[in-house]
Amino acid sequence: MISAGMSVTTGELPGASSRPTEDRIFQTPGAVIVLDGVSTVADQTPRGGWYAQLLGERLAAEFTLSPGADLREALEVAIATVADQHGLVPGASPAATVSIVRRHGDRVDALVLADSPVIAVTTNGMVSALRDDRLARLVTGLPEYAQYRARLRAGGGFDAPQHRELLLRLREHQLRHVNRDVPGAYWVAEAVPEAARQAVVRSWPAADLEDVLVMTDGVSAAVEEYGLLSWAELAQQCRTRGPEQVVRMVHDAELSDPKGLRWPRYKLSDDKAIAALAVRSVV
Repeated sequence: MISAGMSVTTGELPGASSRPTEDRIFQTPGAVIVLDGVSTVADQTPRGGWYAQLLGERLAAEFTLSPGADLREALEVAIATVADQHGLVPGASPAATVSIVRRHGDRVDALVLADSPVIAVTTNGMVSALRDDRLARLVTGLPEYAQYRARLRAGGGFDAPQHRELLLRLREHQLRHVNRDVPGAYWVAEAVPEAARQAVVRSWPAADLEDVLVMTDGVSAAVEEYGLLSWAELAQQCRTRGPEQVVRMVHDAELSDPKGLRWPRYKLSDDKAIAALAVRSVV
């Protein structure tokens, strides 16, 4: 798709064939929106994908009607609208990460809320990463985090009850810090519209950019967790092989480590979604 000075290609893959993906990608004439619906090991029925779909539709409508809208304000309105329409309650609502890239005039603007990064590669090869790592900072220092990773490295596997218990304890700690004005808080799209004000934003001159990547953490793990390639190499792979092949490559790498011995992680394979925006070629 080519629109508003950006050529966009996408790649998506569910983490498991038995469960539909909860990642979503939406496009308008000037914006790309990527969401990762949040479900946990405690959820009997995945609801993150349902919420990501509704919020993405609302955001797409916002940017179609107001292409130059402030990104944080548009997200705040979208969260409030979905919460009001469906009676969602803070702390008991499904949630989603949100990343937006929008071309407006001679600028490219981006927003990130929670752990779905935006990566910009400039025409001189420099990489600018827009990340929200507040959740990572919250959990990586906890003993349960070290314990679950040590268990996997020792061959404990993803299916053991001990693995599930450690993840539930991590989740309980997260819930005490989500969308709340407390030390160590992190923010995510849920039923608290004010979370949008905590999103990380950045803007670049469009003429300075070669590529912009918008992805869920199922794809960013290839760089940040697995070390399979650099951000610049990921952008190049999207250009030469296409995003569909990139998500397949990451998925195959995870399947080659079926017990998490090499790359300890929450589950065998996460949902994956990436939008690759070629900017310079169509400026």
